Amino acid sequence: MLRSYLDFHRATLAMKTEGLSDEELRRRSMPPSTLCLMGLVRHMAEVERAWFRRVVNGEDIPLVWSPEGDYQVAYDATGATREETFGAWRTEIEHARRIEAAARSLDVTAYAARWGEDVSLRMVMLHLIHEYARHNGHADFLREAIDGSVGA
Repeated sequence: MLRSYLDFHRATLAMKTEGLSDEELRRRSMPPSTLCLMGLVRHMAEVERAWFRRVVNGEDIPLVWSPEGDYQVAYDATGATREETFGAWRTEIEHARRIEAAARSLDVTAYAARWGEDVSLRMVMLHLIHEYARHNGHADFLREAIDGSVGA
């Protein structure tokens, strides 16, 4: 059930960005915010990478767009392209699915340094569902401002 909900929210973010040009994906919500659809996808790539690869799998790898761990940095998508951004996001989702599938159970734990405590794979998946749901709400408003598209 957790996998299905997480995949639903991943698909929702993808759907909210379908058919848009790089320029439209980079369109900011309102100054001084750097929030845009491309930035949300970049942010979620970082979130997937941090939680599944760095925390659950214990990989010693840097984040892609926010080396200091400032996830807001990814929101600034100036000069970013769909190909680069969505390629990175899909790659992180593939890693996450592989790590989740290889886990012995949802009760597997790993240390989350940012939180200063052990977290279970179950908690990580719930956190990602929450993170996607929140940002999919942002994506609704961003998409509507671009071309009036609403729904789902």
